[in-house]
Amino acid sequence: MRNNTYVVIMAGGIGSRFWPFSRTNYPKQFHDVLGTGESMLQMTMNRFRDICPIENVFVVTNKDYKTLVQQQLPELSDNQILLEPVGRNTAPCIAYASYKIAQLNPDANLVVTPSDHVVLKQDEFTHVIKEAVEAAAKDDVLITLGITPSRPDTGYGYIQYINDESQRIKKVKTFTEKPNLELAQMFMDSGDFVWNSGIFIWNVQSIIRAFRQQLSEITEIFEEGTAVMNTPEEQNFITKAYSHCRNVSIDYGIMEKVDNVFVLLADIGWSDLGTWNSLYTINEKDANGNVVDGEVMLYDTRNCIVKTPKERLVVLQGLEDYIVAEYDNVLMICKKGEEQKVKDFMADAKSKKGPDYI
Repeated sequence: MRNNTYVVIMAGGIGSRFWPFSRTNYPKQFHDVLGTGESMLQMTMNRFRDICPIENVFVVTNKDYKTLVQQQLPELSDNQILLEPVGRNTAPCIAYASYKIAQLNPDANLVVTPSDHVVLKQDEFTHVIKEAVEAAAKDDVLITLGITPSRPDTGYGYIQYINDESQRIKKVKTFTEKPNLELAQMFMDSGDFVWNSGIFIWNVQSIIRAFRQQLSEITEIFEEGTAVMNTPEEQNFITKAYSHCRNVSIDYGIMEKVDNVFVLLADIGWSDLGTWNSLYTINEKDANGNVVDGEVMLYDTRNCIVKTPKERLVVLQGLEDYIVAEYDNVLMICKKGEEQKVKDFMADAKSKKGPDYI
């Protein structure tokens, strides 16, 4: 089973909700966000060392990040780094990896994971992934890991499942993308909704079959390149292929539309670490509820998250519920409760101040 298990790490995004820390030329997956000495990408890679051989790990990223991936994961060969010429969301990304790996091993079972998530319970993670891989190897099923909500978060997608107590892996009933607060609270209270982790497990033939059923235009594009996958001609083909791919997520394009989707409930200490508030939530706080990473002096300051360069002394007085973040040439001070504006700040910085600030 181990040799037939392959991991696809999606590492192409720019993490705009984490600006100014996450930048176009150095996105958050390449940063040591948690102060562990490892980048998010390296942590993700290491998470799978007991699940499959290193040669079965593939990273899909933007062509501009090839050097960063090579520097951080030097054990990967060039053939294990899949370079997208342009971002087209998760469906083309997964299609590319699936057709490439199917050409190497038609019996492959795939684990698809983002590169910027946190998993605090490694042993449990390893256990549930192996359980899901076994199920995917036996049956034509598409599995996602579901996380029991700890709060009515409006930033996550939710999955409703059919609660059959006799089954560990539950059949999915509905998907809901990022509900409003009232709906999120209803989902949490109902007891049969979980957060969609965005971590998927399936056999390579099952996902290709699902592409044929639901995204036939993407299937047609990538099936033309089957003969050149894992050859020197692959990159030229991918450049042309992506110019024809529309922007579509795997959730919208496939998972929400097929009837063989299942969810495995997983208590793995998970966070998608997509926002400043999510980083605040998982970190230890001081006596005043502050999360601090940097050379910082605080006075009358509560419930803030501060992430600033180690070489700069930062003095804060009288702040409550703020994000204070500095990286390179940008300092941002924003109310925690209004962090949804971070993407607007980034867009305005690009249009008004130029690309050097994004």
